[in-house]
Amino acid sequence: MQVKVSAQNVNVYYGDNHVIKDVFLDIKANEVVALIGPSGCGKSTFLRLINRMNDFIDSFRMEGKILIDNEDVYDKKIKVEELRKKVGMVFQKPNPFPKSIYENVVYGLKIQGIHDKKYLDGLVERTLQQVGIWDEVKDKLQQSALALSGGQQQRICIARALAVEPSVVLMDEPTSALDPISTATIEELIYHLKKNYTIVIVTHNMQQAGRVSDKTAFFYLGKLIEFNETKELFTNPKIDLTQKYITGRFG
Repeated sequence: MQVKVSAQNVNVYYGDNHVIKDVFLDIKANEVVALIGPSGCGKSTFLRLINRMNDFIDSFRMEGKILIDNEDVYDKKIKVEELRKKVGMVFQKPNPFPKSIYENVVYGLKIQGIHDKKYLDGLVERTLQQVGIWDEVKDKLQQSALALSGGQQQRICIARALAVEPSVVLMDEPTSALDPISTATIEELIYHLKKNYTIVIVTHNMQQAGRVSDKTAFFYLGKLIEFNETKELFTNPKIDLTQKYITGRFG
């Protein structure tokens, strides 16, 4: 499988604070990669490098390269808006816009200037079916997305991310605000989505990393300590620090 996302000697600073240190990491196409580690270890900062979300932070500075399909996303020629079409993002708390379900899903396309109703109608149905919620909402598309349950809202947010047809989907603790049933639904969805997308997920939940990911990267104090097949990393870690973390001795 081809390498989809590649981090090459990445260092990140917020002012004088060195938060990511000398990270090399290759993520292959159609893989689910989980980023684990204690709070403040650099997982979310690393995730947000991939779609340049850290650019909004004044003191942010990066050295090294993040490549998607062999293209450096921090190259001056890259248009960030174009990059974010290729790299969808799902946040920790469901964040639907205060608009109808329909308008939430088509939002990214409309700001690109796409207004063909027949095309948008088909896309709404397709993406809502992809996230397994079409049958629940097909008669309520003009109702506010804010009226849905937390788990349904998160699936609408995933549909909104998929509607612009990205190739990479980033998920920053996408189930931490959800109940166990909704969490199981989202996990099953991740499993199905990897047929078409490369997925990188930050999770504090070790069991979740074990269930949904093909590979797991363990971060600690800004360093990538270990990266391996998930099953191997959890059952036979090569590094003592990894063993201590996954057995709950710290973190």
